[in-house]
Amino acid sequence: MTQPSLLLLRDGEVVLYRRTRSLLYQCRFKLADGKWHRFSTRRASLESAITAACDLYDEARYRQRLGLTHRAHSVAQIAAITLLELRRQIDSSSGRGASNTYVTCIEKYFVPYFGDKMLEELTHTDMREFELWRDRQMARKPKTSTLNNFTSAWNRLIATAVERGYISERVPVPKLTAKGVKGTARPAFSEEEIAQLFAFMDNWTQGGARGNEHEIRLLLRDYIEMLLLTGMRHGTEAMGICWRHLEWHTDKGVRYLRIWVDGKTGGRWLIAKHRAVEVLKRLHARQTDVNSLAFEDMFASRVPQKLFRLSDGYQPVSLNGTFRRLLRDAGLLTNSEGQTRTLYSIRHTYATLELLRNSTDIHTLSRQMGNSALMIERHYSKLTATMAADRLA
Repeated sequence: MTQPSLLLLRDGEVVLYRRTRSLLYQCRFKLADGKWHRFSTRRASLESAITAACDLYDEARYRQRLGLTHRAHSVAQIAAITLLELRRQIDSSSGRGASNTYVTCIEKYFVPYFGDKMLEELTHTDMREFELWRDRQMARKPKTSTLNNFTSAWNRLIATAVERGYISERVPVPKLTAKGVKGTARPAFSEEEIAQLFAFMDNWTQGGARGNEHEIRLLLRDYIEMLLLTGMRHGTEAMGICWRHLEWHTDKGVRYLRIWVDGKTGGRWLIAKHRAVEVLKRLHARQTDVNSLAFEDMFASRVPQKLFRLSDGYQPVSLNGTFRRLLRDAGLLTNSEGQTRTLYSIRHTYATLELLRNSTDIHTLSRQMGNSALMIERHYSKLTATMAADRLA
């Protein structure tokens, strides 16, 4: 007996049909949104196809009543869309630092673990088991700051699902834990240690005979000094600066060097110490593709080349290794408590000196450094009390 190629089910609300040259039955039905939704029953038998079509229709109506889309989406599917949006932001330099961190969380942890699991079906137990797996992968108990990045990345993924209509805001997707190991303050340098470091670099920068090692040492010295004179973040924020991001700012007859930086917390202007001009002059003198232009003309000409680079225009991917070797040779790699210093210690030193030596107020410092005032208070609470010693004693 020949099986029919089209059949109406559920009083005509479900249409079961078979395409020409296909052995499998398809179905379509219209939901409350007024749109037709089409599915394959993946069945060649009419009896099995009828059962499958009715099940698909019932499930779709049930999901619609719960505020869900007619078809569930896996974490991997939602992650792919989220990653695409994040990479667009990275390419446009909008929230680049944070977006890079979220990409890492999603690609390295969420997708490998959750994969084809449905977002709306995840339970509290699923999240706790993920956190145990993640901690094993990291081989350490993450700090609160790290967990905040995971939480933000997870919330971003959920927001994508809601915006695309994959789930309703009413769907209770479980959250990640945001409380971790309390972070310790980064080891800074004292004023005496900074003086010791620069004194050591006077001779150290004359060495480095292999390849471009000598020039990298000169570049690192200028890089360290500029970090210390501005408080900018090393890495993406500092390495992204071009000559066109520098300009003069005059206030009450005094000329200041203003620098535009763009990184973890977005773009901002910061004011450099006056001594930073000498650093710029050294960089300008070594860069053969721009040193034919007078130094004062560099600002008005809006030169597009990067600031921190070698004479041939090459910008090292990282200066971390050279900095570590410098501190080792100078005897300054660790502080008195055995904590290892990194380039980020320069930024911590800047904040410490601004609060203690220059009595810079917290709100001004937070705008300069691209942190919230609350963050400054949290990490430098002991120093802020010291600043007010004359009022507290």
